[in-house]
Amino acid sequence: MKAVRGAGILVRHELRLMVSLALWLTRRTHGVGGGAAFGYARGHGAVMFGFAFVCVVETVVMSVLLLDWPTVHAVVLFLDVYTVIIVVALHAANVVRPHVLDPDSGALRIRRAVHVDLRIPLERIASVRRELRMSHERADGELNVEVGSQTTVTLELTEPVTHVTFFGRRRDVRVVRFHSDESDALVRALATGRREAEQRAAQA
Repeated sequence: MKAVRGAGILVRHELRLMVSLALWLTRRTHGVGGGAAFGYARGHGAVMFGFAFVCVVETVVMSVLLLDWPTVHAVVLFLDVYTVIIVVALHAANVVRPHVLDPDSGALRIRRAVHVDLRIPLERIASVRRELRMSHERADGELNVEVGSQTTVTLELTEPVTHVTFFGRRRDVRVVRFHSDESDALVRALATGRREAEQRAAQA
């Protein structure tokens, strides 16, 4: 049963990657709506495309080496090409699924490709600060959404929010660290959004 469930999760994951690739090719984004988008893939793109280039080189080399074994050649060629597509789709998912700050809904949506999608109500943010971190240790109640092994924004919450992991495990977190290419602008926008949320709550 667990194996079937795990296979289903992987299939959904790859389908979402393919959707992200299609959105990227058509220059569209996912889930932004009327909110403000903040990207996080700028510095990571070169690494992903470098990895894709290595995969392409490997595909060409293996294709030449296996010419005398047509069946093996076809299987390996399919797997190598599919790997290149997945690598590019991962980069696409990072681009088309940015963080989203939507004051109208009163929430910040923190994302990383199709692996992380966490909504944080603005009224639960106790503090927000620009903080560059290059190393992270796993701790209870903390979530590190790293990009290139770094985070640049730290949120402390008044009460926990629930993060659902890739395989569906639920964790309550009160500290969230994540990366944004425009950290200063995001911190300022969050401060403004929190003030507006507090004003709406006071008027309610």
